[in-house]
Amino acid sequence: MRSADAGHRTANALHSGRAWVSPTAKTNEEYKMADVRLGIIMNGVTGRMGTNQHLIRSILAIQKQGGVLLANGDEVMPDPVLVGRNAEKVKTLAKEHGVERWTTDLEGALANKEDQLFFDAASTQLRVELLKKAMDAGKDIYCEKPIAETLADALDVVRHAAKTGVKNGVVHDKLSLPGLLKLAHLIEEGFFGKILSVRGEFGYWVFDGDGEPAQRPSWNYRKADGGGIMLDMLCHWRYVLENIFGGVKSVSCLGAVHIPKRWDENGQPYVSDADDAAYATFELEGGIVAQINSSWCTRVNRSDLVTFQVDGTKGSAVAGLHKCVAQSLGDTPKPVWNPDEPRTNNFLEDWAEVPAHMDFDNGFKVQWEMFIRHLFEDAPWKYTLLEGAKGVQLAELGMQSWKERRWIDIPELGV
Repeated sequence: MRSADAGHRTANALHSGRAWVSPTAKTNEEYKMADVRLGIIMNGVTGRMGTNQHLIRSILAIQKQGGVLLANGDEVMPDPVLVGRNAEKVKTLAKEHGVERWTTDLEGALANKEDQLFFDAASTQLRVELLKKAMDAGKDIYCEKPIAETLADALDVVRHAAKTGVKNGVVHDKLSLPGLLKLAHLIEEGFFGKILSVRGEFGYWVFDGDGEPAQRPSWNYRKADGGGIMLDMLCHWRYVLENIFGGVKSVSCLGAVHIPKRWDENGQPYVSDADDAAYATFELEGGIVAQINSSWCTRVNRSDLVTFQVDGTKGSAVAGLHKCVAQSLGDTPKPVWNPDEPRTNNFLEDWAEVPAHMDFDNGFKVQWEMFIRHLFEDAPWKYTLLEGAKGVQLAELGMQSWKERRWIDIPELGV
């Protein structure tokens, strides 16, 4: 544990915008064997996702539970320093949630040898250079997706991580959603038989900002600022499809800019030239066909903001964020098409809710705990920057498919 004097000096230096370097900075090995503290430089957490999911629901929740338990019985306690460009925002966030350390001096934070992990949830456009700078400072890396705007830049980051030898990870939060965990469990149990198809629906109506404020930041809808739903969501769909159903072999995607004019956070109109909807079909290994619609221009008439329906020879299931319902072959109704008479049965009543087979926690927190165990005891971890690059690859090929109006095969990534 840090002394009271050390904590006082840390707070004073960081609050004034300067980084404080401990006179007793530890080597990596000493760090791991000492008081099991994990200093985390958290960059870009003043945004909605960074604040709610990564800071509050993950790091602070881990602190509250007493840390992350390792196999040897030790507990790792995360000690974050919040980093951002707007001093008032970062200071306010730190004060609201009892975080002792904050700074606007990223260079100084990276120079502090007591903080071993760099986390980034800021702008995608800045991510490549920030990650490389952190790697050069000897920091292990954990970051949001996408890891870059282009595949070339993504692979550059992957190679830089290999060169510097740092441990690295990318957020794959949707794999830990209760609904998808139930779906994956059904697959493990052989419930579906041979899986034939996957159909996903994601999205909701994002207000254009004219009168009613938009729920998403305006940069999401500007190409020049790294916006677009393909880059945002196809990264997710790559890891969801490959980790649950099978490798993605090819893609056909049609994008759209449905709403070409929106209003920003200051009430000013702007041209929204980035795709706000993407309609994609994927060919998976094993002959599975997956279709996923992603849209910020759709109104929700389904059980959740995202749903996945899986159809197989022996059964089907539909999963949302939390719930999952299933229908076995034996419970499948035998409808007959007759448009002249109204239906007397309710098809939704023929599905049964899938019970929980385990205790579920916040998906972001679960992956933080997994990555922390990987840092300290080399626990299995496959969600590396290379996996993040695969997501960028799919987004890039989706955009190519849209532009060329054709199917695109997905090659192996050479690093």
